[in-house]
Amino acid sequence: MATVLLMRHGRTTANASGGLAGRQPVELDDTGRAQAERAGERLRALPLAAVVTSPLIRCRQTMELALPDAKPVEEEGLIECGYGDWEGRPLAELAKEPLWAVVQQHPSAAVFPNGEAMAAMSARAVAAIRRWDALVTAEHGADALWLACSHGDVIKAIVADAMGLHLDEFQRIVADPASISVIRYTPTRPFLVRLNDTSDLTSLIPPAGTASSSDAAVGGGSNS
Repeated sequence: MATVLLMRHGRTTANASGGLAGRQPVELDDTGRAQAERAGERLRALPLAAVVTSPLIRCRQTMELALPDAKPVEEEGLIECGYGDWEGRPLAELAKEPLWAVVQQHPSAAVFPNGEAMAAMSARAVAAIRRWDALVTAEHGADALWLACSHGDVIKAIVADAMGLHLDEFQRIVADPASISVIRYTPTRPFLVRLNDTSDLTSLIPPAGTASSSDAAVGGGSNS
């Protein structure tokens, strides 16, 4: 099956001020715009078969700057977690809420007031990625690379699923602004190829016919 590059949007004004943006129409700041442009320099070296994005403006802006010639498809399954009444509030203030400890230590049980359960966020995001991966594979083959632009917690949940981790472990994963994490799906299991990456990406282009193997390289492999 195909390989997905999970890109987080660039830094936003909320990220810079320490607020929880949620689904509010928060835009990239100058740093975030520069991050998106730098990521684009790496992404344009890849033969991307498809580009998919969360519908929120910070992700759409990231794609416009990184891949101005692309025509991203908006995917509701990749939208930010619905933080409900927490949206727009400072993280320092939210850290004093009783729910904060649940979000940190037992996120599979966390349900945001007037918002979404983290378990529901994880389920719909993973389902969206796997559905798109199957579509890209069917149209472009198992060696295809494709890009999905989303949000920190969403990407962490997708990565946790790929690693076979319970959602309660996903807070151990980091997804920085404009970073790229890469998952190669196969018929029997996914492989986490990159995590929170900001380096060269051209080694992701696989030799023909190798991307769909479910076998791990004994001894680590040559990555070439």
